[in-house]
Amino acid sequence: MNFNLKKLGPGLLFAGAAIGVSHLVQSTRAGAEFGFGFIWALLLINLIKYPFFQFGPRYALATGESLLEGYKKLGKGILFTYFILTFLTMFTIQTAVTIVTAGLASSLFGSIFSVEIWTVIILIICALIILRGKYTVLDKLMKVIVITLTISTIIAVILALKGNTQPITITQIIPENAKSIAFLIAFMGWMPAPLDVSIWQSLWAIEKQKNNPNYDVKTGLFDFNIGFIAAIFVGLGFIALGALVMFNSGQTISPLASVFANQLIELYTKQLGNWSYVIIGIAAFTTMFSTTLTTLDASPRAMTKTAELIFNTSFKNGFLFWLILLVLGTVLVFFCLQSEMGLLIKIATILSFITAPFYAIANYKLITSKHTPLNWHPSLKLKLTSWFGILFLIGFSFWYLTTL
Repeated sequence: MNFNLKKLGPGLLFAGAAIGVSHLVQSTRAGAEFGFGFIWALLLINLIKYPFFQFGPRYALATGESLLEGYKKLGKGILFTYFILTFLTMFTIQTAVTIVTAGLASSLFGSIFSVEIWTVIILIICALIILRGKYTVLDKLMKVIVITLTISTIIAVILALKGNTQPITITQIIPENAKSIAFLIAFMGWMPAPLDVSIWQSLWAIEKQKNNPNYDVKTGLFDFNIGFIAAIFVGLGFIALGALVMFNSGQTISPLASVFANQLIELYTKQLGNWSYVIIGIAAFTTMFSTTLTTLDASPRAMTKTAELIFNTSFKNGFLFWLILLVLGTVLVFFCLQSEMGLLIKIATILSFITAPFYAIANYKLITSKHTPLNWHPSLKLKLTSWFGILFLIGFSFWYLTTL
């Protein structure tokens, strides 16, 4: 397949949604606290989640409908469960990504506005972009953002390795105490992203196909693989930066968004020089801005579609209703928990992990059902990986719950 950047879209939107809190916050913290000891966790969880993410664009482009229509065919109970889970988690997730974005904006642009005001401004700007440009704007913007951050991260890691004077150990760590286990669950919960992003992927794939009829299953899977691999490499890069710059340094990741933002940018500037502060700051900010933008687009889009399928009717202003509700709910959660960024992210990521088995089972059941054309059913290797993944997600969630 000839590489053509114009063919890419939903895959890079996946990367844009994924490369956010899980990478900038959780991966950096993993490196800072455990060195290179959690590389196994990053690679394992990406392997486990891969099939279930991939089933999103696979099903959508093979059938011409999103996973949500597929869930309805499996039974309204699955669709209704998704509706409830999304409603219970979308405000916390949106707040978690927005608060980090606001912290970066405050750090980058100085004390023009407080983090609180930045949060409101960012949400309003994202909402206006979504209402005006919708999918097309996301598609074009994400290509620049993901490529920029990937290149800058690789450069920073190379320079960090060059300047490192301490011995590097890649001994892998299995956590034993409750605190470390809780962090591991949180780390894996959003690495590379929550599994419900597979539903967003299917919706984005349908939108992409509307604008580009040649965006078929093979192209969609190639696109997704590019975005997925990019998310893995950037995640490894942030673990490396945390390990090389902060591990055993006495530094800890701050729970305050504005303080963390400065720590994050300093990870780069220590390696690239002070001249790079603005460039790296903008790269980090645009990355989190893209995550805020994609989540703010995807959740209302998914909730609107789900409500229409449940009630068998179309809602004229359904998307606008859910968008406004999400913005207002995010602001409310933020002002209640603004000083607890660490707790907020922990809650959001753990919720994402313990709900992952539901999405894994639903996606697998749908892609192997009569509702998917037989020639696009997963291979035996992908099926075996899926079975292992489902058992792992259930077992790991049970392990966590028994340690509480």
